[in-house]
Amino acid sequence: MPTAPPNPATAVPAGGRSALDRRVRLTAKLAKLAAIGQLAPLARQISTLGGCAHPIRLTGHRTRLDSATGEILDHFDSSRLPAGELLVRCGNRRATRCPACSTVYRYDTYQLIAAGLRGGKTVPTSVAAHPRVFTTLTAPGFGPVHNQPDTGHCHCGQLHADDDPLLGTPLNPERYDYAGAVLWNAHAPALWARFTIHLRREIAKAAGLTQRNLRHHATLSYAKVAEYQKRGQVHFHAVIRLDGPTGPGSTPPAWATVQLLNHAVRAAATRTRVHHEGEPPKQPQPAKDTHSSQPQGSDQAGRLVFRFGQQIDVRAIRGTDFTGGGPVTDRHVASYIAKYATKGAETTTGTLDRRLRILAELAAHDITDHARRMIHTAWRLATKRAHAHLRLRQWAHMLGFRGHFSTRTRHYSTTLAHLRAQRTTWRTSQPDTANQTSAPAETRAGQTDDSPAGDRAGHPTDLAASHRPGPRDIPSQRAGSDTTLVISHWQYAGTGLLPELEHLADLLTAKRQTRREQPTRTRRSKRSGDRAGHSADRPTRAVRTESLA
Repeated sequence: MPTAPPNPATAVPAGGRSALDRRVRLTAKLAKLAAIGQLAPLARQISTLGGCAHPIRLTGHRTRLDSATGEILDHFDSSRLPAGELLVRCGNRRATRCPACSTVYRYDTYQLIAAGLRGGKTVPTSVAAHPRVFTTLTAPGFGPVHNQPDTGHCHCGQLHADDDPLLGTPLNPERYDYAGAVLWNAHAPALWARFTIHLRREIAKAAGLTQRNLRHHATLSYAKVAEYQKRGQVHFHAVIRLDGPTGPGSTPPAWATVQLLNHAVRAAATRTRVHHEGEPPKQPQPAKDTHSSQPQGSDQAGRLVFRFGQQIDVRAIRGTDFTGGGPVTDRHVASYIAKYATKGAETTTGTLDRRLRILAELAAHDITDHARRMIHTAWRLATKRAHAHLRLRQWAHMLGFRGHFSTRTRHYSTTLAHLRAQRTTWRTSQPDTANQTSAPAETRAGQTDDSPAGDRAGHPTDLAASHRPGPRDIPSQRAGSDTTLVISHWQYAGTGLLPELEHLADLLTAKRQTRREQPTRTRRSKRSGDRAGHSADRPTRAVRTESLA
């Protein structure tokens, strides 16, 4: 009897069948855990991770002693936990590596920037009246690229959509200055450091003071973040503020105005230069029918000279709500900078989010051709003695940029460590019940991933604390008094969950998402200034950095 052909509607592809078989096996393992009463405790422990993609597993113990009497107050061992190990969130800031942990990092960055603009979090509210500007410093051009100019069509004659993969790629890759682009990224941190030196000089010059006497009259405070353009170049967004001689708690002098700060920033950015020792690499000649601005020159000693691009944007920051033609507000700037705190070169340029051990690994990754050529260029330049100190191979995945993505001065505002300590204190002060679990930050805040954390005191956006079945199970918890001694020993056991626990975590995440899609009450509408995705590009709308030639 002939066999009936399979029904196309019910046929399962080979790849789908293997995935389905894997789910069946993992579900069977979870059923066995439920039969012995271990599934619910495991679910509670995994729920404290808040959706962390790559939790860290630790083994060890912690003992609390009374230092006066030597009495053991309590003893905790990781083997007593349902998973047999202590599960700690990875805390990675990159959205491509761990969306959950990066969300809390973005929330913390928002609070840090906002505190330096309007006060709070150990910063006096009087800073809202201090002169402050939002500055954008761009990179020079290294050859014509596909862009979206305000004046019309691209150099190629087309109108590119926002999601066009050609945006930021060279019109002629053979004539694009890849060596100059990589070397500029490598010197960008030095450029920023030199810019801050020139900025203090320009402020002192405008105020009629010497650089040594400036500190007795005013203090320069700033917080900056590095953002990648589509063409792979780094540019800086910075909040720059002038305070009194002792910091944010003191009143700035009468001559400290927004106009003076605006002039000083532009003058300092124009004067900033960084020299590179060694013989400059050969620069390709641009085509005759196109124009390419020279990103750097060489001095009489034959050293490369790097500088910022011609597009410099400086805007005053106001405290009022953002309107269509109004000024840039503190809330808008904090949201804009926090958005880029979790994004690297991999988000905009299409490169890697981790280091390369050998160049052959690049073949296994699906990245853009433009990013691939920049990585190859960085790898090749690293073999030259003149560029050995730049460690370009170590930072090839970052397209040569080897600095901190975010920096601030000591007096700008609070610190991330202080914000995390406040969050841990809030958690340990909550009453612990048998059925109480830690909901993820997105659920507790009642917000989506595109909105910054609320400004409420003690806001429980905690995805950085460790597993907490009880207040005493946090290995980094401080002792309750000076007479308590904590002895702990923890060892690294691995990263990531076991397959069946990872499957359980996926089920819990899907359950939380389903609940969020079915709201039980009407939520208040969000303020337009609080949405990170609302007009997020307005502060730099005047800076069309992709149109550089």
